Amino acid sequence: MIDRLESIARRYREIENAMGRPEVASDHEQLTKLAREQRSMREIVEAYDAYRRARREMESAHDMLRHEKDLEMQEYMRSEERRAAEQVEKLEEKLKVLLLPKDPNDDRDVVVEIQGAEGGEEAALFAADLFRMYTRWAEKKGWKVEVVDASPTGMGGYDKIEFEVHGQGAYSQLKYEGGVHRVQRVPKTEAQGRVHTSAATVAVLPEADPVEVELKPEDLEIKASTSTGPGGQSVNTTYSAIRITHKPTGLAVSIQDEKSQLQNKEKAMRVLRARLYEMKLAEQQEAIGAQRRGMVRTGNRSEKIRTYNFKDNRVTDHRINLTLHKLDRVMAGDLDELVSAAIAAERAAQLNGGDAVA
Repeated sequence: MIDRLESIARRYREIENAMGRPEVASDHEQLTKLAREQRSMREIVEAYDAYRRARREMESAHDMLRHEKDLEMQEYMRSEERRAAEQVEKLEEKLKVLLLPKDPNDDRDVVVEIQGAEGGEEAALFAADLFRMYTRWAEKKGWKVEVVDASPTGMGGYDKIEFEVHGQGAYSQLKYEGGVHRVQRVPKTEAQGRVHTSAATVAVLPEADPVEVELKPEDLEIKASTSTGPGGQSVNTTYSAIRITHKPTGLAVSIQDEKSQLQNKEKAMRVLRARLYEMKLAEQQEAIGAQRRGMVRTGNRSEKIRTYNFKDNRVTDHRINLTLHKLDRVMAGDLDELVSAAIAAERAAQLNGGDAVA
């Protein structure tokens, strides 16, 4: 373990030196790549520095204790040695976790897609609730949310909504939200007060850098049109809405959120890259025989990852058998406990050589 930590610390210093060179500082692409690599190592390097300090303190206290004659000072040195030894043990465990294989996409921004799945209008209303939940959570973390595209319903729900989340570590936490989310509550559309069960699906895609997914102009079909609102009516007379089709795969992205055609085109390109990058990752994982986590699958509520029971103020994550009786706080954006538990379960599985959270 120490050899690996030394190698990481050495590479961290190399990157630090490289980023200070003028030719690197002026190359945005290379600088971004190096900064991401360095950021992925920072926590390990800082923990390793703390570990080395604790070991030096422990060894120093032990050496002083061997030569100390004064009884009071001996007792003090023993307490210092114990304190440093406890710190060394804690940091060793932390470093073991930090050295586990890391998802290379963890530091990326993400594209999130939420769709009402089973339950008609109530599913669309729940999709809107999930969007608000993620927006509030992102605000608490200092992340920026940008709506990419939305298909609103007449009652305030969404048949589908896509949005980007920009912020350090966004994918590392939002990736655990991919899957089918089931809701049990009395819908606004229910006149007799009966509890209904509905579902919405969430997909989380890591955004790709332009250099990783090359979009050749000849492979793209780009069409502009006027933006439309609910029911198909035109909401402006300028051709700002953009639809980009990737001819080789048939993937299509439509964006009309911004008033500027250029802004919509930039967003559409980012979303298209994210979808192509996700396809690329799936192909790579399949090629090496890795088990791929299916985030959405069919959208049937029997394939749920989480259940939100409003009557009992209860939320249950079925992957890790965790139930919290504070659904009101979760819907207000307090997702940290659920996500931290999923991360801890995945790390424990990795340490034990088992399967990750799926």
